[in-house]
Amino acid sequence: SQSEQQILSSKLECVQSIKDGVLAEAECTESNFVTPFSQKGNGAKTQTQSSLKLFQVETETLYKKVDSEDLYVTSMLYEREQTEREVTGGEVTELVWKLCLAHSASFETADLFMTLVFELRHLSLEALKVLWQRSSFKCRDNWQPLIDALPSCATEACVVLMKEIITSGEVEEDKVEYFFWSFSFIPKPTLGMIKSLAPLLKSPGASQSCFLGVTALLHKFCSAYSSCDDVPAVQSVMRTLGKFLGENCTVQDSELSQMQLVLKAIGNAGLAATSLGPLLSLCASLKSNPIEIRLAAIQAFRHIPCSVRVSDLLPARD
Repeated sequence: SQSEQQILSSKLECVQSIKDGVLAEAECTESNFVTPFSQKGNGAKTQTQSSLKLFQVETETLYKKVDSEDLYVTSMLYEREQTEREVTGGEVTELVWKLCLAHSASFETADLFMTLVFELRHLSLEALKVLWQRSSFKCRDNWQPLIDALPSCATEACVVLMKEIITSGEVEEDKVEYFFWSFSFIPKPTLGMIKSLAPLLKSPGASQSCFLGVTALLHKFCSAYSSCDDVPAVQSVMRTLGKFLGENCTVQDSELSQMQLVLKAIGNAGLAATSLGPLLSLCASLKSNPIEIRLAAIQAFRHIPCSVRVSDLLPARD
């Protein structure tokens, strides 16, 4: 029947010649036979012949040779070329407005947000405070671009502003927690950051993320700062934590979780907690303390240098 007829019949034949693993020559013949509306098998036929031949091979350097002096080692963090122009608060405010108007899931939004983070790093604390007054609004989808960008800024001015926002109670609790956790990832903490954040540990009802975020920042600061124990701001933080321990970590059942948190924070502080070594030893060796507290006190030694004597924690051998 007509429906069973093959309307198009195609055929391709190629002969290839390979020499030393390289294609040297290829000759192909392609035939197409079309039979629309034909009752006797007649139709239109096309035939195409093509020939490819390799004439020469040239060696080419696939990479440009560079002077070793132009090479340098860097981290995988995002980099942006330094701009010579001075960034103003008005420009950053306008940038926040653009972010609010941009589509939330677009390349434009991602680029604008990255630009906002980098430009925040050029602003002084005073300029940031003015920016906060102008740009603390929420976008139509309840998004606050400035709140999300501040934790990635990582400058002393940004940290001080975040601390002031926290103490003022101007943002929701989940955003405050976001601020605290971001402190752990600041690459180069400064003394000004420690001075600014230290009072937060004395705040009534300071959260777990407050204790852990601030002490993680303190540990990173002390890892890069010699004679950390002599810094007044560091001593202030450790005195605050030491007061929670009392004389030997004696606690009521209702205070158990708070004491465990403080001991974990002391372990987080690492090098800064060296002065608390003897007190931690007492906490761990006092048999009347709950086993959870004694174990937490031992674990608090995890970042403290081995030069601090902890031999009292080890059982005596016969």
